Amino acid sequence: MITNFFIPELNNHDVQELWFQQDGATCHTARATIDLLKDTFGDRLISRFGPVNWPPRSCDLTPLDYFLWGYVKSLVYADKP
Repeated sequence: MITNFFIPELNNHDVQELWFQQDGATCHTARATIDLLKDTFGDRLISRFGPVNWPPRSCDLTPLDYFLWGYVKSLVYADKP
């Protein structure tokens, strides 16, 4: 996915200074994946084993976990049947 779609798609746009952030899922932090992302993004990689470490459960890096799902749940349960 990264090699065949993501990186070619990035090359179609002017995004030389793009930062890449990912969670700590095992499939995202395999050695081959991290090496490929480091080659592509250099020091602009936020990941469990990247140059910029992602602190576990960091509220500033996982805003969807701390805001969006609670908000969506409040909308779903706002009107009881």
